Amino acid sequence: MTPLPRLRVEGLSVRFHLPGATVRAVTDAHFEVRSGQCVALVGESGCGKSVMAHALLGLLPGNASVEGAAWLESGDAPPVDLVAAPEKVLARTIRGRRVGLVPQSPAAHLTPVRTARAQLTEALRELGNPDRADALAERAGLRPPDLDLYPHQLSGGMAQRVVNAIALAGDPWLIIADEPTSGLDRPLVDATMTELRRLADDGRAVLLITHDLRAAQQVADHVAVMYASRILSVEPAADFFTRPRHPYAAGLLDALPSRGFAAIPGQPPELSDLPEGCAFRPRCARATDDCERLPQPLGSGRVACHHPLENHAAR
Repeated sequence: MTPLPRLRVEGLSVRFHLPGATVRAVTDAHFEVRSGQCVALVGESGCGKSVMAHALLGLLPGNASVEGAAWLESGDAPPVDLVAAPEKVLARTIRGRRVGLVPQSPAAHLTPVRTARAQLTEALRELGNPDRADALAERAGLRPPDLDLYPHQLSGGMAQRVVNAIALAGDPWLIIADEPTSGLDRPLVDATMTELRRLADDGRAVLLITHDLRAAQQVADHVAVMYASRILSVEPAADFFTRPRHPYAAGLLDALPSRGFAAIPGQPPELSDLPEGCAFRPRCARATDDCERLPQPLGSGRVACHHPLENHAAR
């Protein structure tokens, strides 16, 4: 039986080298996304989530260094390590063809002097897809006349659907959606999440990068929690939203308006000045001297904490 396609990230680390400082944006990340699944990568702004997306696609600036591996396993082809792959391979066989990116701020990623139709048609042509722009746009929830508009004429929801259609132009099996709900009102957030869930149900793999926990709850099969460059836990979504095991995950949920609105005390550390041991230690009520050492993932739920919660019921 041919294995299902998956993305398997192993020990991925990203550093940005600045004059007088090194920013540790991603540290020793481990997770996977399988065909038919949606994995939500969640955490506060600035923790390294979007850097993760750019690292997977080789879109980092020249002052970045990357270690570890990110294996793209398609089942019918040899695995490709996205970290080690040369730019020529990423540009010709990966981006758009096997991995589609839904970027942040859709309108900012559309060329302002060209219609949506022109941009979608160009993507289809460059990726060798014979489909017509109208057909792909319709699958993304757009009407053909919408494609004749310029980016400044598109509503937030329409711009989101245009970049969704462009991301699907090469029929990729993995979709990376980087904060796809930023700036959208709730009905458009719900519509966007419905579309991502449909893509996963159709057999694609979806990596949703978001700080919107309500959006993640609508679509995710698993939730990976990121804090100060590290992934602290990877749990089934049902467990994360009802009985989170990491204190930071519990804090994120308890800070939701619907669950008490109890803010986590303190601020995240600067990624250029991360403490030794558990970076969440200064903000954690459960911290002890043990937390001065870096915790290792514990058990099948993969929770990196010396004192995980056992019976915490999210409010």
